[in-house]
Amino acid sequence: MAASVGATVVYDRMKEVKEFDESKMGVKGLSDSGITTIPSFFVHPPQTLSHLKSSSACTTGIPVIDLSDINSDVHRPKIVQQIREAAGTWGFFQVINHGLPVSVIDETIAAIKSFHDQPPEVKAKHYKREEGRGVMYNSNTDLYRAQAASWHDALQSWMGPEPPNAEDIPVVCRREVVEWDVHAKVLGETVMELLCEGLGLESGKFKELTFSDKRLFAGVCYPYCPQSDLTMGITSHTDPGFLTVLVQNQVHGLQVKHGEDWVDVKPLPGGMIINIGDFLQIVSNGEYQSVQHRVVANSSKEPRISIVVFFNLSKWKESHYYGPLSELLTPEKPAIYRNFTMQEFNENIYSKGLDSKSLIDKITI
Repeated sequence: MAASVGATVVYDRMKEVKEFDESKMGVKGLSDSGITTIPSFFVHPPQTLSHLKSSSACTTGIPVIDLSDINSDVHRPKIVQQIREAAGTWGFFQVINHGLPVSVIDETIAAIKSFHDQPPEVKAKHYKREEGRGVMYNSNTDLYRAQAASWHDALQSWMGPEPPNAEDIPVVCRREVVEWDVHAKVLGETVMELLCEGLGLESGKFKELTFSDKRLFAGVCYPYCPQSDLTMGITSHTDPGFLTVLVQNQVHGLQVKHGEDWVDVKPLPGGMIINIGDFLQIVSNGEYQSVQHRVVANSSKEPRISIVVFFNLSKWKESHYYGPLSELLTPEKPAIYRNFTMQEFNENIYSKGLDSKSLIDKITI
């Protein structure tokens, strides 16, 4: 919305953001309406848009790790080493033969697509902004904090430590969301065991520290964008939490930063993507690395669907502080991060839009 003041045009960005939010139609509704020009508050600055293409310098993609021999005394140490290397250099890897049936993956993706394909007035009853609890559907959780909005909508549900009210999850995807959480938790804990062993810790250490208890499910839709060269699906960021488990349909868009290059993540049928969060980088004293990733706006008529489960701890130490694990610290390898509080962690997330390693930057010694 713009207004003329003499010869000057004043753009009231916040008014337009509020009108979009209160319409509860999301970007899927905008896309389905047939618009050819995106609203101004979705347009990203030139410096963000100038490097949207992935680099041809790296053609291998993120590491792919086969978990089929995970219980073999011969092969497990090799898998642990592969995951340690991937988590320490890429921060991202894709696992195959992980035991999660392809049929379950396909059903969950289809159910989330069905939710987003519903008319705006049907989805609107789930539309809200109550971060940190319950079930919530909206466009851009950081809509009012980000400098520019991104072209995606998401259905989110906190699955643990307390399960949600099943009736609060939209019926069109209720069964699939609940079942997916069970499968994702098993896979997440399996990967955590391997990550523990890679650090020389007891395999159950991360589970003992409740790193798999607090889980946020997100079913994200990136619909067709008529001006995909002017906006982002999700802007570049690192995940603030501990570990992320993600699966996507076959519509490309996810890119990971490796060195100075942006690398396309090619979806493997049945493959599950794992990435390291800021919290795990801190806990591992920098042995594992969270890395920047983003999603380019979707120029395909087919919507991109991703299913994401974010893992974080649910119980803080009695001292209310957290930082690098003492078991990993030696005189030769002292702590490179100071301890921090839950309040500091949460305030860092909810006080601004998505960004990269801002908490890590604050607590680096």
